[in-house]
Amino acid sequence: MTKDTLFQKGHTSGKFEFNERVAEVFDDMLDRSIPFYGQVIAMIAEILGRSVKEDDRVYDLGCSTGATLLELVRILGSRKVQFVGVDNSRAMLDKAIRKAEMFGMHKEIQFIEDDITRIELVGAGAVILNYTLQFINPDLRLEFLKKIHACLREEGVLILSEKIVCQDENLNQGYLESYHQYKKERGYSELEIANKREALEDVLIPLTIQQNRDLLLEAGFRNVETFFQWFNFASIIAIK
Repeated sequence: MTKDTLFQKGHTSGKFEFNERVAEVFDDMLDRSIPFYGQVIAMIAEILGRSVKEDDRVYDLGCSTGATLLELVRILGSRKVQFVGVDNSRAMLDKAIRKAEMFGMHKEIQFIEDDITRIELVGAGAVILNYTLQFINPDLRLEFLKKIHACLREEGVLILSEKIVCQDENLNQGYLESYHQYKKERGYSELEIANKREALEDVLIPLTIQQNRDLLLEAGFRNVETFFQWFNFASIIAIK
Protein backbone atom coordinates (compact mmCIF):
# COMPACT_ATOMS: atom_id res chain seq x y z
CA MET A 1 0.00 0.00 0.00
CA THR A 2 1.56 3.29 -1.16
CA LYS A 3 1.66 5.91 1.59
CA ASP A 4 -0.38 9.07 1.12
CA THR A 5 2.00 12.05 0.94
CA LEU A 6 -0.07 14.12 -1.50
CA PHE A 7 -0.64 17.00 0.88
CA GLN A 8 2.87 17.46 2.15
CA LYS A 9 4.69 20.68 1.27
CA GLY A 10 5.23 20.97 -2.46
CA HIS A 11 2.83 18.14 -3.32
CA THR A 12 -0.43 20.05 -3.49
CA SER A 13 -2.00 21.34 -6.69
CA GLY A 14 -5.43 22.94 -6.56
CA LYS A 15 -8.75 21.28 -5.83
CA PHE A 16 -9.10 17.63 -4.91
CA GLU A 17 -9.58 15.31 -7.91
CA PHE A 18 -9.83 11.53 -8.21
CA ASN A 19 -6.89 11.35 -10.59
CA GLU A 20 -3.96 8.93 -10.98
CA ARG A 21 -1.98 10.50 -8.13
CA VAL A 22 -4.91 10.09 -5.75
CA ALA A 23 -5.69 6.56 -6.99
CA GLU A 24 -2.14 5.45 -6.23
CA VAL A 25 -2.42 6.35 -2.53
CA PHE A 26 -6.19 6.11 -2.07
CA ASP A 27 -6.24 2.92 -0.01
CA ASP A 28 -3.83 4.41 2.52
CA MET A 29 -5.82 7.66 2.47
CA LEU A 30 -9.02 5.77 3.34
CA ASP A 31 -7.34 3.72 6.02
CA ARG A 32 -5.90 6.78 7.76
CA SER A 33 -8.69 9.30 7.09
CA ILE A 34 -12.01 7.50 7.68
CA PRO A 35 -12.62 6.26 11.22
CA PHE A 36 -13.72 2.63 11.51
CA TYR A 37 -13.74 2.22 7.73
CA GLY A 38 -13.24 -1.55 7.92
CA GLN A 39 -15.86 -1.91 10.65
CA VAL A 40 -18.44 -0.05 8.57
CA ILE A 41 -17.83 -2.37 5.61
CA ALA A 42 -18.22 -5.38 7.92
CA MET A 43 -21.52 -3.94 9.16
CA ILE A 44 -22.66 -3.37 5.58
CA ALA A 45 -21.88 -7.01 4.84
CA GLU A 46 -24.07 -8.07 7.77
CA ILE A 47 -26.93 -5.88 6.55
CA LEU A 48 -26.64 -7.20 3.00
CA GLY A 49 -26.40 -10.76 4.28
CA ARG A 50 -29.88 -10.33 5.73
CA SER A 51 -31.43 -8.32 2.91
CA VAL A 52 -30.14 -9.43 -0.51
CA LYS A 53 -31.94 -12.11 -2.48
CA GLU A 54 -30.73 -14.59 -5.06
CA ASP A 55 -29.72 -12.91 -8.33
CA ASP A 56 -29.83 -9.42 -6.82
CA ARG A 57 -27.26 -6.95 -8.07
CA VAL A 58 -25.34 -5.00 -5.44
CA TYR A 59 -24.12 -1.68 -6.85
CA ASP A 60 -21.28 0.27 -5.27
CA LEU A 61 -21.59 3.76 -6.75
CA GLY A 62 -18.34 5.66 -6.56
CA CYS A 63 -16.53 2.40 -5.89
CA SER A 64 -13.04 3.98 -6.22
CA THR A 65 -10.38 1.25 -5.89
CA GLY A 66 -12.90 -1.47 -5.03
CA ALA A 67 -12.08 -1.92 -1.33
CA THR A 68 -15.71 -2.26 -0.27
CA LEU A 69 -16.64 -4.72 -3.03
CA LEU A 70 -13.58 -6.89 -2.46
CA GLU A 71 -14.48 -7.28 1.20
CA LEU A 72 -18.14 -7.94 0.40
CA VAL A 73 -17.17 -10.68 -2.03
CA ARG A 74 -14.88 -12.20 0.58
CA ILE A 75 -17.74 -12.31 3.10
CA LEU A 76 -20.75 -12.91 0.83
CA GLY A 77 -19.10 -14.66 -2.12
CA SER A 78 -21.05 -17.87 -1.57
CA ARG A 79 -24.35 -16.05 -2.17
CA LYS A 80 -25.78 -15.94 -5.70
CA VAL A 81 -25.42 -12.17 -5.89
CA GLN A 82 -23.86 -10.02 -8.60
CA PHE A 83 -21.51 -7.24 -7.52
CA VAL A 84 -21.11 -4.13 -9.70
CA GLY A 85 -18.75 -1.21 -9.09
CA VAL A 86 -19.33 2.08 -10.89
CA ASP A 87 -16.96 5.06 -11.00
CA ASN A 88 -16.17 7.84 -13.46
CA SER A 89 -12.44 7.80 -12.63
CA ARG A 90 -10.49 5.55 -14.99
CA ALA A 91 -7.48 5.65 -12.68
CA MET A 92 -9.55 4.38 -9.73
CA LEU A 93 -11.14 1.61 -11.80
CA ASP A 94 -7.81 0.46 -13.21
CA LYS A 95 -6.52 -0.03 -9.69
CA ALA A 96 -9.76 -1.73 -8.62
CA ILE A 97 -9.49 -4.19 -11.52
CA ARG A 98 -5.84 -4.96 -10.73
CA LYS A 99 -6.74 -5.66 -7.09
CA ALA A 100 -9.67 -7.88 -8.08
CA GLU A 101 -7.40 -9.86 -10.40
CA MET A 102 -4.70 -10.12 -7.74
CA PHE A 103 -7.16 -11.58 -5.22
CA GLY A 104 -8.85 -13.83 -7.80
CA MET A 105 -12.16 -11.94 -7.58
CA HIS A 106 -12.32 -10.50 -11.09
CA LYS A 107 -15.10 -12.91 -12.10
CA GLU A 108 -17.28 -11.92 -9.14
CA ILE A 109 -17.15 -8.14 -9.69
CA GLN A 110 -18.07 -6.14 -12.76
CA PHE A 111 -16.48 -2.69 -12.93
CA ILE A 112 -18.10 -0.01 -15.08
CA GLU A 113 -16.74 3.42 -16.00
CA ASP A 114 -19.72 5.76 -16.00
CA ASP A 115 -21.42 8.72 -14.36
CA ILE A 116 -23.13 7.27 -11.28
CA THR A 117 -26.01 9.74 -11.62
CA ARG A 118 -26.87 8.50 -15.11
CA ILE A 119 -26.25 4.76 -15.11
CA GLU A 120 -29.28 2.44 -15.12
CA LEU A 121 -29.23 0.24 -12.02
CA VAL A 122 -30.74 -2.89 -13.57
CA GLY A 123 -31.80 -5.56 -11.08
CA ALA A 124 -30.70 -3.57 -8.05
CA GLY A 125 -31.36 -5.23 -4.71
CA ALA A 126 -28.91 -3.00 -2.86
CA VAL A 127 -27.01 0.20 -3.59
CA ILE A 128 -24.00 1.47 -1.65
CA LEU A 129 -22.93 5.12 -1.50
CA ASN A 130 -19.87 5.06 0.72
CA TYR A 131 -18.63 8.64 1.18
CA THR A 132 -19.84 9.46 -2.36
CA LEU A 133 -22.99 11.57 -2.11
CA GLN A 134 -21.00 14.31 -0.37
CA PHE A 135 -19.14 14.95 -3.65
CA ILE A 136 -22.33 15.49 -5.67
CA ASN A 137 -23.78 18.99 -6.03
CA PRO A 138 -26.37 19.36 -3.24
CA ASP A 139 -28.94 20.62 -5.77
CA LEU A 140 -28.68 17.31 -7.64
CA ARG A 141 -28.80 14.92 -4.70
CA LEU A 142 -32.57 14.55 -4.35
CA GLU A 143 -33.14 13.59 -7.99
CA PHE A 144 -30.20 11.18 -7.79
CA LEU A 145 -31.67 9.48 -4.71
CA LYS A 146 -35.10 9.36 -6.37
CA LYS A 147 -33.55 7.52 -9.30
CA ILE A 148 -31.88 5.01 -6.99
CA HIS A 149 -35.18 4.47 -5.18
CA ALA A 150 -36.97 3.88 -8.49
CA CYS A 151 -34.40 1.29 -9.59
CA LEU A 152 -34.38 -0.72 -6.36
CA ARG A 153 -36.75 -3.66 -5.99
CA GLU A 154 -39.31 -3.57 -3.18
CA GLU A 155 -37.54 -3.92 0.19
CA GLY A 156 -34.25 -3.16 -1.50
CA VAL A 157 -31.74 -1.17 0.55
CA LEU A 158 -29.57 1.88 0.10
CA ILE A 159 -26.50 2.20 2.31
CA LEU A 160 -25.27 5.77 2.70
CA SER A 161 -22.04 6.63 4.50
CA GLU A 162 -21.14 10.31 4.75
CA LYS A 163 -19.05 12.89 6.48
CA ILE A 164 -21.54 15.03 8.37
CA VAL A 165 -21.90 18.39 10.10
CA CYS A 166 -23.83 19.34 13.23
CA GLN A 167 -26.32 22.18 13.53
CA ASP A 168 -24.84 23.14 16.89
CA GLU A 169 -21.65 25.09 16.18
CA ASN A 170 -19.91 24.15 19.43
CA LEU A 171 -20.69 20.47 18.97
CA ASN A 172 -19.58 20.62 15.35
CA GLN A 173 -16.29 22.24 16.33
CA GLY A 174 -15.69 19.56 18.95
CA TYR A 175 -16.29 16.82 16.40
CA LEU A 176 -13.86 18.47 13.99
CA GLU A 177 -11.21 18.69 16.72
CA SER A 178 -11.67 14.98 17.49
CA TYR A 179 -11.28 14.15 13.80
CA HIS A 180 -8.23 16.42 13.55
CA GLN A 181 -6.64 14.51 16.43
CA TYR A 182 -7.57 11.19 14.82
CA LYS A 183 -5.64 12.08 11.66
CA LYS A 184 -2.63 13.35 13.63
CA GLU A 185 -2.49 10.04 15.51
CA ARG A 186 -2.33 8.28 12.14
CA GLY A 187 0.69 10.20 10.95
CA TYR A 188 -0.72 13.22 9.15
CA SER A 189 0.98 16.52 9.93
CA GLU A 190 -0.78 19.79 10.67
CA LEU A 191 0.28 20.99 7.21
CA GLU A 192 -1.11 17.93 5.45
CA ILE A 193 -4.42 18.23 7.32
CA ALA A 194 -4.72 21.92 6.45
CA ASN A 195 -3.74 21.39 2.80
CA LYS A 196 -6.26 18.60 2.32
CA ARG A 197 -9.01 20.62 3.99
CA GLU A 198 -8.29 23.47 1.56
CA ALA A 199 -8.28 21.12 -1.44
CA LEU A 200 -11.67 19.68 -0.43
CA GLU A 201 -13.34 23.05 0.16
CA ASP A 202 -16.40 23.37 -2.11
CA VAL A 203 -15.67 19.86 -3.45
CA LEU A 204 -16.84 17.79 -0.49
CA ILE A 205 -20.05 19.37 0.87
CA PRO A 206 -21.43 17.55 3.94
CA LEU A 207 -24.94 17.80 5.37
CA THR A 208 -26.37 17.03 8.78
CA ILE A 209 -27.74 13.56 9.53
CA GLN A 210 -31.24 15.06 9.57
CA GLN A 211 -30.76 16.68 6.17
CA ASN A 212 -29.60 13.36 4.71
CA ARG A 213 -32.51 11.59 6.36
CA ASP A 214 -34.98 14.14 4.97
CA LEU A 215 -33.56 13.70 1.46
CA LEU A 216 -33.94 9.92 1.66
CA LEU A 217 -37.51 10.15 2.92
CA GLU A 218 -38.41 12.70 0.24
CA ALA A 219 -36.86 10.39 -2.36
CA GLY A 220 -39.43 7.77 -1.33
CA PHE A 221 -37.68 5.47 1.12
CA ARG A 222 -40.11 4.22 3.79
CA ASN A 223 -37.62 3.55 6.58
CA VAL A 224 -34.39 5.46 7.28
CA GLU A 225 -32.14 4.66 10.24
CA THR A 226 -28.59 5.48 11.33
CA PHE A 227 -26.63 2.29 12.02
CA PHE A 228 -23.21 3.82 12.76
CA GLN A 229 -21.78 7.15 13.87
CA TRP A 230 -18.35 8.33 14.97
CA PHE A 231 -18.37 12.08 15.66
CA ASN A 232 -18.63 13.64 12.17
CA PHE A 233 -19.02 10.40 10.22
CA ALA A 234 -22.26 8.45 9.91
CA SER A 235 -23.76 5.51 8.03
CA ILE A 236 -27.45 5.22 7.26
CA ILE A 237 -29.68 2.44 5.90
CA ALA A 238 -32.72 3.35 3.80
CA ILE A 239 -35.28 0.69 2.85
CA LYS A 240 -37.65 0.90 -0.08
